[in-house]
Amino acid sequence: MTAELVRGQNHPLPDSRLEIRVSAGHPVVACATCSDERGAAREEWVAHPGATGLPGVEVPERAERSPRFAVDLDAVPAEVHQVNLLLALPVGAGGPDRFGVTAAPFVAVMAKDGSELASFTITGLDTETALVAVELYRRQGAWKVRAVGQGYAGGLAQLLADQGMAQTDRTAAAIQETAVPRAHRAEPARLHTAADAAGAASGPDQPSPADATLTGGLAAPQPAGADPAPQTPTPDAPQMPGGPINYAHPRRQSAPPPPAPTAQPAEPGRPPTPVAGDASGWSMEERLYNQVWGMFEDLARAVAAYRSAVEFAESRMDKELDSVLSDPRSRIGSTGDAARAAARAKCEQLTDQARQVLDRDLAQLAAESEVVEPALPPAFARWDNPCWHAYRVPMEIPMALRLGDLHLPESPELRIPCLVRLPLERGLWVDSGRSSSDAAMAVDEARLRRLAVDSAVALAARLLAVYPPGEFTVHAIDPAGSAAASLAPLVESGALAGPPAAGAQGVSAVLAKLTERVDLVTMAVRGGAADSLPPDLDTGEQLLIVNDFPHGFDDRAVNQLRYLADEGPAVGVHLMMVADREDATAYGPVLDPLWRSLLRVTPVPDDHLADPWVRHAWTYEPLTVPEGSDVLRQVLTRVTEARRSWNR
Repeated sequence: MTAELVRGQNHPLPDSRLEIRVSAGHPVVACATCSDERGAAREEWVAHPGATGLPGVEVPERAERSPRFAVDLDAVPAEVHQVNLLLALPVGAGGPDRFGVTAAPFVAVMAKDGSELASFTITGLDTETALVAVELYRRQGAWKVRAVGQGYAGGLAQLLADQGMAQTDRTAAAIQETAVPRAHRAEPARLHTAADAAGAASGPDQPSPADATLTGGLAAPQPAGADPAPQTPTPDAPQMPGGPINYAHPRRQSAPPPPAPTAQPAEPGRPPTPVAGDASGWSMEERLYNQVWGMFEDLARAVAAYRSAVEFAESRMDKELDSVLSDPRSRIGSTGDAARAAARAKCEQLTDQARQVLDRDLAQLAAESEVVEPALPPAFARWDNPCWHAYRVPMEIPMALRLGDLHLPESPELRIPCLVRLPLERGLWVDSGRSSSDAAMAVDEARLRRLAVDSAVALAARLLAVYPPGEFTVHAIDPAGSAAASLAPLVESGALAGPPAAGAQGVSAVLAKLTERVDLVTMAVRGGAADSLPPDLDTGEQLLIVNDFPHGFDDRAVNQLRYLADEGPAVGVHLMMVADREDATAYGPVLDPLWRSLLRVTPVPDDHLADPWVRHAWTYEPLTVPEGSDVLRQVLTRVTEARRSWNR
């Protein structure tokens, strides 16, 4: 079974002959370095397109979109204790200038029989132009692979210097010189419209319609895994500001994905009948994810074209009216009236034509949505989708999670799923403030806070539901107990790791526990000693729901919370803040980085997200459990039962 690694994780290598395959979506320069037992590399231990062979290691002879490394660990010299596999963007090739604007690189480690041993999707990149993808290292006489994903904004020179090499500028320039001529002939990078936000979008961290760049706080469509980032609408939806937007997310296979299903037009001249999964991908899940991304981009561009046409028509009318009014002879009388009427008529004609084109595109997208929505798996589906009634706890993590819906004012009835890539690359902030939008102002303060906690519980339940048993744990902080009613489904089902923490002591205890976990894992990863972690440490993903912030928080607790927001996501600890930012104004700008680091969602519709193409203001709408439905408790009960069976 394939091991899907995250940063810092390692996996044993049963075979000595390996092939490491990379899918980057754009040409990259593949290199390799070897290090001794002290971790120092040498100039003669570098393989690159101009010198492709090291003992036991071969790299491609040119910059490629899908480079492959061939490794024979038995042939590696005895003094080599670590083989580092590197990726760099070609300089002067006309391609992307940093990894943060490209698809997240995907690495697959293959055995000699062609089976996949481990895989790693390198998310969370931004200004980096070179990175260490994975490392193969000796451990007690055996070889292991570790997911690294460490990027360098200073490029290959900075990377090689960090490995202890001298004259790195000269070495890096020589590597790039061999790669640039070929990179010019390589296929240019393209924007992948079907997958990769918000961020992630993750993406996004990329927006999937949920990974806002969608930049209001989601990964671009964070919207999933938006990374999107998305993150981010990460439909990985939009991605949050400051995070990378991932649009394409290669999966586990190494051969080209099978062609997507297509449908022939019912009659000549008519558009084809939409088909669920009508996009490229290794699996139906990825096809649907990519299809949602395609719908999101199609809607963004269709509305952008319509708005541009309307703006042109109005600008033309203004110019014609100015021309009429500039002539004193035509300002009054029948001539002036006729000229003004003609200008307005032309504007209305152009606007009507643009609306007809938009309506045609909207009808096609609506038809596609009608067949896609019922076919979505639970991670992508609304709570009213029948798939939740047949829900079973999964055995692997899905690509993304649906956070809500996105729509534009020109088509409020057409909803695009806001997806964010998994694992999460940033925390979530459910904004309970009334001053954040007109829609929030229209809701009573107490009701808005209740809706915010309800939204947080529903999102936590969705996260618990899409992770395998034992791989996701939820903690809650409710200092004053004001969210007891909303947290009841998590408490009564046993889905929480423990009772919600109350009072200052409870807040301190939970934060201390999670801070210690982040410290231990971070130090182990950075020190290359992941195997030394305590055996009883829960290495699964952790989510901390914080309600009523900053009530019950002293200065130390606030600093711990900021630390978790900054360092936690990299090692699997995530925040979900349910808070009104105005309640924490006493801290001034100290908390600004905290709010910026979180993906903002709202308990009521709010147009705070922007797509990464034309920057529309998208309205985010949270997913609500149908009134009277018990689906939330049923799902949480099954999650708890599966966890108990797994722990036996």
